[in-house]
Amino acid sequence: MAALVAPSTAVAQGSKPKSTEKGVTDTTITVTVVAAIDVPGFPGLFQGNHDGVDAWADYINNSCKPKNTCVAGRKIVVKHVDSKLSGDEARAAFRQACTDSFALIGTGVLLLQNFDDIKSCTDAAGAVTGLPDFGVTVTEPNEQCSGVAYAVNPASLQCATKDQHPQTYVGNAGASDYIQKHYGKLKGAYLYPSDSASAKNSQVPNFTAEKKFGVTDVYHQDVSALAPQSAYTSIVGGIRDAGATYARSGLAFDSTVKLRKEAQTQGLTSVKVWACSLQCYDSKFVAPENAAAVEGEYVYFPFLPFLGKTSEASTNKTLNAYVKTIKKDGLKLDGFSAQAFAAGLLFTEAVNDSTKGGTELTRKGLLTAAANIHKFDAGGMLAPTDVGGKKPSGCYVLTQVKNGQFVRVFPKKKGTIFCNPKLVVTQKIDLLQ
Repeated sequence: MAALVAPSTAVAQGSKPKSTEKGVTDTTITVTVVAAIDVPGFPGLFQGNHDGVDAWADYINNSCKPKNTCVAGRKIVVKHVDSKLSGDEARAAFRQACTDSFALIGTGVLLLQNFDDIKSCTDAAGAVTGLPDFGVTVTEPNEQCSGVAYAVNPASLQCATKDQHPQTYVGNAGASDYIQKHYGKLKGAYLYPSDSASAKNSQVPNFTAEKKFGVTDVYHQDVSALAPQSAYTSIVGGIRDAGATYARSGLAFDSTVKLRKEAQTQGLTSVKVWACSLQCYDSKFVAPENAAAVEGEYVYFPFLPFLGKTSEASTNKTLNAYVKTIKKDGLKLDGFSAQAFAAGLLFTEAVNDSTKGGTELTRKGLLTAAANIHKFDAGGMLAPTDVGGKKPSGCYVLTQVKNGQFVRVFPKKKGTIFCNPKLVVTQKIDLLQ
């Protein structure tokens, strides 16, 4: 962890920081979080993105002596914008951040396809360098391929093929190797988000990658995030009629809750494996009103567990810092905030790499440094990820809901994350018309 928060070489040698870039003063670095909170049907959707960045700033500003010297000798100042479901709100936030912030951290915008504002952003010297974007929820191809986006959980689209038909995707098959070993071949039922083409397309490569591990798609359905419980009646009927033995939803966790409750109501027993990824790693998912319905759900994610009785904060200094700071500040402890905290640490590492030897702090230097970070793990809190190469990792921790708690299933040893390169599956799919 020390390497992640150590002051840059210039500061360590005693040189005095000076203003060199937009969003940078002699004493501060300003960053902006643009992420949707006020979302119809799911208020507080990406609140965790905002909270995780706040927790990172609090931790990083107080983790060095003297205080406020961990990131190029300066204090981190965080600005927040709720982009809601408005492309106009998001673009206005990007334009403002271009003038007053050094970078974006924890980005999570929806229903926006035009990212020209972060690509055409000029730096202090007037050059079109772009606005560095250390995002969490990056689903739009135009953001992924902007040249300035470095997400802690890279998207699957290979940008060099963006304008080809079909495109090349690197899908993450999640915990499919474990599931295949324990359950054999399965018949899969998949729910895709219908409100955004890019949101659906971000799920397709990951779901289809599971075919390599014996899951055959026998039923799939597009579902709105606003769909009420009653909409799942026909869905569960379709799953039953298709004879599916494996089921998962790519929507926010409330979709999985609705799916499981309807399956419980209809007495559906043919499904052997109910699975979900990091969006279900939320204390609300296993709240008393949901716990019975989601019992047995497999939930996997690329970081160490930190919720409830099975928290492993004691096994890792970075994770412990995240949990302690989030709780101290009364912020949201969930999968999104954990990744946002990690995005802040990625930014920290890139800043300190870019200012080694007394180099001035600039957006250009920051982007160059980010592109050269290929084994980022947030001090062991996350699975090692090639952020600079924008390649998903084939790593996970698999938990299962048991009696209202997330219980580690695999790997069994606390403080470890399992990696299997074969889970990263390259595919050619034509998703961009």
